Amino acid sequence: MTETVFSWLNVQGWVEFWWVVFGLFGQLLFMGRFLVQWIASERQGRSVVPVIFWYFSIGGGIILFAYACYRADPVFILGQSMGLFIYARNLWLIRAEKHRG
Repeated sequence: MTETVFSWLNVQGWVEFWWVVFGLFGQLLFMGRFLVQWIASERQGRSVVPVIFWYFSIGGGIILFAYACYRADPVFILGQSMGLFIYARNLWLIRAEKHRG
């Protein structure tokens, strides 16, 4: 059974298996942000981006960045690192706006 799961996930052992599980969790968190945004927009009857969207983005992005580093995938690393900057900046802007108003 273990060999079949390892083969299906393309992993060589338990360390890699847990990294894949960690990466999949990050991907689910990252995908969850779209569900959150969709539900918020449907409730308001217009397109909105709630603050939780950015927290899901940064949480999933951090996990996926760590996974990409473990896998040593330069394309994935670059993509996630740029996104992390944008997510953090949006949270900073939202925080600054709350302090002004």
